[in-house]
Parts: sequence; C-alpha cells; structure tokens
Amino acid sequence: MKKEFISIILLILCFLLQSTLLSRFTMGGIVPNLMIVMIATIGFLLGNRTGMWFGFVFGLITDIFFGQIIGLYACIYMFMGYLNGAFEKILFPHDIKLPLLLIVCTDFVYSNICYILFFLLKGRFDYLYYLRGIILPELIYTTVLACIIYPFVHFIFEKIDIFDAKHMGETYIEEQ
Repeated sequence: MKKEFISIILLILCFLLQSTLLSRFTMGGIVPNLMIVMIATIGFLLGNRTGMWFGFVFGLITDIFFGQIIGLYACIYMFMGYLNGAFEKILFPHDIKLPLLLIVCTDFVYSNICYILFFLLKGRFDYLYYLRGIILPELIYTTVLACIIYPFVHFIFEKIDIFDAKHMGETYIEEQ
C-alpha cells in the first residue's frame, strides 16, 4: 500500500512537471513523456494489474486536462501499463537495460498510436517527417529522463521494502 501511495505522489509530480515546468524547457517544441516513464516503471515494479489501473486513472486525468477525446489516453496508458507489468516476472530491478528498452519501445508505440489517431486519420501521410521531427526527438528526450527517473523510483521502492522488512522483524520479535 505504501508503494501505491508513493506511486500516486510521483505520478502527480510527473504530471505537474510535464505540463508546467518541462513545457518551458522544450527542445525544438518537444516535451518528454514522463507519464509513459512513470506508468511503465510502476508496471515493471508493481505488476500488470497495478500498472493497468495507474495507467487508466492517470490517462483519464490526462484526458480531462489535455485530451480531445475523453477516454483515449486512459485506454492507451492502461494498455501500456498492463503490457509493461507483464515483464515484472522477468525483471531484474537493479539492471536498467530491460526497463529502459521497454520504456523506449513503449514511447515508440505510444507515439505511433498518436500519429495514427491525430495525423494519419486527418490525411497527413508524411510519416518520415513525423518520425524525424517528433517521434525520435521525444524518444531521446524521454529516454534520457528515464535513465534518471527509473533508478530513483526503484531506489524509493527498495527503501520501502527494507523499512517494511525491518519493521516486520521487530514486530515479530516483540510478539514472541
């Protein structure tokens, strides 16, 4: 329960950072997608059901504040959280390679879904322009921040586990 509470706080912070501060520090008009990083990280570390629910709730919040179609981001983020949570069983949390690779893949898939829904269906067929101008720069920017965010979140969750294990040990000793 502590991890879920901390995850809510971190997601709110990422949402606020992405929508306020980082929108001031754009690189060529590109803002990193911290929501994808956090939802994928929560999925890796807490499992597919938790990743799915966090993805849905914070996707809905994104829909309310920025969405054109209510429920669109909720479905996309829910799907991304669930898929990343499926890797919880094979994840070595200390090794950043797999989570980073999955965050890159998740952001790439997310960007392509956005291209299809917001550009291709409106008759804008220049995918290479969108790939070079939006997808790849956002992917690089997001990946750089994911190298900072994932280890930070993993560190916090590890400290919670250590604190809980220590606390459970003391409780067990006191009961005997």
